[in-house]
Amino acid sequence: SEKKKLISNPDDLLNLIKTYIENQIGPADCTALGAAYEQIIKNNIPKLIEVDNVIFSMKLIEEIRNASSRSGTQLLRCVGSFITDDKLLNEYLKAVSSKKATGVFPVAMAVSAHSLGIPRNKAALIMLYGFTVSMVGAALRMGMLQHFDGQMIIHRLRDVLVTTIRSNINRPLTGIWQFAPGIDLIQISHEKMPSKMFIT
Repeated sequence: SEKKKLISNPDDLLNLIKTYIENQIGPADCTALGAAYEQIIKNNIPKLIEVDNVIFSMKLIEEIRNASSRSGTQLLRCVGSFITDDKLLNEYLKAVSSKKATGVFPVAMAVSAHSLGIPRNKAALIMLYGFTVSMVGAALRMGMLQHFDGQMIIHRLRDVLVTTIRSNINRPLTGIWQFAPGIDLIQISHEKMPSKMFIT
């Protein structure tokens, strides 16, 4: 039987992104970014590595874990190539190289943002906005919507991004959570596909 399309119009994509943000990225990645930033300010590398390991372990799908670590590590290397005197960034990169840390994206974003002088909440906004644009961009490349629809989705999600950051950025690491089983099933299905247009 023909598979049912999960996304058939712009509202479907908007609701999918909103679910990701409110039930996965917000309570998990935003919380991790905030907790990581706190440890960076305290210059506490062991606790920073703990945040790294916690958020990495919460990414249930191997493909998602690996993609997060790859993109986070690349971000760190990029920033480290022109900010060479940031001791904490260099120590975190060494921890990643020695496999004590994973370089998972929310923690890498916190480390990179701090080294660039970007405040914690703005770093979280960059992370959530980047995710939103990447989802819209993927849908555009697949011919699922038009550019005008993509801009409308980004515009309509503005308040969701701000509210999600406010709700999660100060959450203690012990309160980290995520619950989006429908998305987990989509990711599991994607992981098992023989050919893919995108890594994640």
